[in-house]
Parts: sequence; C-alpha cells; structure tokens
Amino acid sequence: MDNNDVLRLRREVEGIEVITPTINKWGASAVYGDKSSSCIVKGLYPEYDKIEVQEMLYGRFINDVDIAEGRKVCTIGKRIFEELFPKKENPCGQYVRVNGIYYRIIGVCVSEGNININGRASESVVLPFTTMQQAYNFGKNIDMACITAKPGVKITDLQDQVEKIIKEAHYINPDDKQAVMLLNAEAMFSMIDNLFAGIRMLIWMVGLGTLLAGAIGVSNIMMVTVKERTTEIGIRRAIGARPKDILQQILSESMVLTSIAGMAGISFGVLVLQVAEIGINASGENHAHFQISFWLAIGTCLLLLTLGMLAGLAPAYRAMSIKPIEAIRDE
Repeated sequence: MDNNDVLRLRREVEGIEVITPTINKWGASAVYGDKSSSCIVKGLYPEYDKIEVQEMLYGRFINDVDIAEGRKVCTIGKRIFEELFPKKENPCGQYVRVNGIYYRIIGVCVSEGNININGRASESVVLPFTTMQQAYNFGKNIDMACITAKPGVKITDLQDQVEKIIKEAHYINPDDKQAVMLLNAEAMFSMIDNLFAGIRMLIWMVGLGTLLAGAIGVSNIMMVTVKERTTEIGIRRAIGARPKDILQQILSESMVLTSIAGMAGISFGVLVLQVAEIGINASGENHAHFQISFWLAIGTCLLLLTLGMLAGLAPAYRAMSIKPIEAIRDE
C-alpha cells in the first residue's frame, strides 16, 4: 500500500472519520550515551493520537510542523525512557541515536497502547511520518492504514468497501483472501464496552437500592417521630395550624434529614476518590482521574431531595390525620 491508498479511502468512503497511515521498522536500537535499548521505530502522523491516545509524561507528541518540515525529532516510550534515563529526568531536548541517525527527543509517552499489532507504545520510538519515509527509503509505501468510523457508523459496515477499493487499486482478485489483511477491533472493543456497561448498570442498581433502603429508613424514623410528637401536633392544630402547615413541617424535616445525610455521603465519597487519585498519581507516571462530575453531584442532590420528600409523605399524612382532642388526651 502507499500514500495514494490513504487519499483514495478518505475521498471515497464517507463513513470514515479518521484515517492515518503508519510505517514500522522492527529490531532497531536506541542509544543515549553508554546506554542502549531495543525498540520499534514508527512513522506516524499527529492524527494517530485519535487511534491510540498518546499520554505524554514529558513534552508533546508529533505535530503538523514536524510533518511539514520533516524534522528529525522523536518521542520515546516508557520502557525506553526508563532504560536510557534511569534517573527519570526530563529528556526533552536530548539527542538519541536510532540506527545511526540522531533525533532530538520532544516527548515521553507513557501509554501502553491498545493495538499491539503495531507494536507496544512503551517500546516505540515515534518519528514524524515524512521523516521516517525519507530516512529509511520507504518512498511512498506504507505498512498499515488505521481507520476509525464516524459516530453511528460501524467499522464492519465499512470493511467490505475498504477492501474492495484497495483490491481494485492494486489489481487484486476480489476472491483473494490473503492479499489484504484486515484487523477489525470492533468486536474486541464492543465486548469491553458491554462489560463496562454491565458494571455501570450494576453500580446504578446497587446505588439506587442503597438510596431506596435509606429512604425507607428515613420514613420509619419520621413515623416514630410523628408518634412521639402526637401531643405537639395536636396543640399546634388546636391553636390554628392548618393541615397544610403540618404537612410542610414533616416533609421539610424529612428532606433536610435526607439531604444532610446524602451530602455527608457524597463528601466522604469525594474524599475517598481524591485520596485514591493522589495515591495512584503520586509516581507521576499515571494520570488517573476518579472524581465525580459537578452535574452528577447536583443530580444526586436533587434525587436525595425527591427521595426525602417521598419518604416523608406517609408520616406527613399520618400527622395530618391526628385530631387535636385525641392528641391532647394521648399525653
């Protein structure tokens, strides 16, 4: 395959969102000072970040200026960084020799990668695509074209069309199943997505069940409270309190009780997540984020208020049904 195939697919297949070519050189060696590390040399475009997210510990990923000017720059993977720079100092600006050619380091990538057929990101030295084509005499040839589909479009629906276009461009028999290799990661990612969707559903079920159990507990507490305050409610009714006032009193108490307990739970959860996030990111190599979003917290508060109101309905109606004379005699 060559550069024209990428242009051809981008032009003729409407469902493609991102398409970017890659070229690889296996069995290379990266040298810095008296240290060396075996590596995979990759030629990539900046768009490859949309295929596999390039999480940078230091510096940046390849950009459009590097591509346009064919700069001799590179990013290095986590394992290579650890072997060439054991003190883990920032290597950006230093020069590393790869197969006899010096490249200036512009970034350190700590991503492991999710498409191992292209080589692990931690074991890779990434060059601008144009620089690698020139340095290693690839000409216009490419090793692989990486494709993502637009939202709502499945790669499976594009696969046959992509294969047909490539075969026609290279005069390959349509029935030849070995000339073009296609790796569809949709099934693998769909399985992972379904797994996490199930986990999220389970979390929601457990969370809502816990909230419902808490609401029932609040309702029982308010029932006991109403029973113990029968005389108070009767006196209030006797001096002119309307049923509406009694209803508002019990509902407001139930909502306040639920809200205070719920906010305390949210605060404790945020604290636990913050401690976990700080602990995991302490090494500087990981950048995990566990905190809940602002709108999720707001939605939870509204849900707590609703549950508090529902929990207080039964005790409130019981309090409204209390007759003043019977309540005063209850003492």
